[in-house]
Amino acid sequence: MRLLNIAAFCFAVASAFLLYSLNYETRRLEAHIQSQERAAQQAKSDIAVLKAERGHLSRPERIDPLARSQGLMPPRADQLVSPDLAAAIVPDSKASVRRVAESE
Repeated sequence: MRLLNIAAFCFAVASAFLLYSLNYETRRLEAHIQSQERAAQQAKSDIAVLKAERGHLSRPERIDPLARSQGLMPPRADQLVSPDLAAAIVPDSKASVRRVAESE
């Protein structure tokens, strides 16, 4: 009977240590998950800010004066070339023009 009591006591102590370590590991994983969620939320917030900045910076009324101050102008009609003429001037340019048109 005494051996059974000692075995039960050892089992109880081992169970207590196991449960304590399991509880500690669970809290550690929970803290790690929360930090990952905070990082993901921060990244989403940063993406939203960057999209807003891109929208603000790519406004035509902002870009046009900057481009003109550097001497850039909109293309004139005589500067545009049809794909057939481009193919005659530059070999394999028709395929390049087609690839560019398909990607847009």
